Amino acid sequence: MDYTNMTPREVRALIRDEKITGPTAGMCAGYAQANLVVLPRDLAYDFLLFTQRNPKSCPILEVSDTGSRLLHTIAEGADIAREIPRYRIYRNGILDGEYTDVSSFWQDDFVSFLIGCSFSFEAALLEAGVPVRHIEENCNVPMYKTNIPCTPAGVFHGNMVVSMRPIPYELIPRSVLVTGEMPRVHGAPVHIGTPEAIGIQDINKPDFGDMVTIREGEVPVFWPCGVTPQNVVMESRPSLAITHAPGHMLITDVRNTELKY
Repeated sequence: MDYTNMTPREVRALIRDEKITGPTAGMCAGYAQANLVVLPRDLAYDFLLFTQRNPKSCPILEVSDTGSRLLHTIAEGADIAREIPRYRIYRNGILDGEYTDVSSFWQDDFVSFLIGCSFSFEAALLEAGVPVRHIEENCNVPMYKTNIPCTPAGVFHGNMVVSMRPIPYELIPRSVLVTGEMPRVHGAPVHIGTPEAIGIQDINKPDFGDMVTIREGEVPVFWPCGVTPQNVVMESRPSLAITHAPGHMLITDVRNTELKY
């Protein structure tokens, strides 16, 4: 089924009913998507400070009230425990399972952080004539752990995760300009070419997501990724954290154009 032209509310309803459980790239064209991190309140300030110190990889779109599962700003009334296709639960930094509904795990002290997602600038890339390979190949975007350190805050520390899109050489300046206009969803690339320079040893083996075809004349271009907090959770080992599964996002009611500057 083609979800490109459906509204965010329609798609979130299908996700809530578990009729959509896969990656959300390309869904609801023109609307922003968001990453998720849920933490107990005693860790919330440290994580908020971490996001403020690392705005390229962790641009905040909304922070929930303590204990509330409902959003107010980017998707009014959305239930954050049920309207993402797939969630991950980490205990002491170790992945404890993936779920399509985390209602049964919810605690009264949880605080949810919704973080900008690079899926949000892909419609602008396509409109500018820049190909987006994982949409063409109907798979998840490739994501990689790097050697780029984040600025630590409180208990949180770790390295940046990046998403990769192969871009024809002559279109790289255009892709930089288009995405640079949207800093609230990661903005311009953090690195272009030479993946080994940022600690990626094998471009054909992403740490998250799926590998895509890199054609002759194309260059791997890397953007900061909202999976960075998951890498940080694995490094920092909080007792409990809930995140989205990589590539499985909250589709918001906010249009991408509203997130420019």
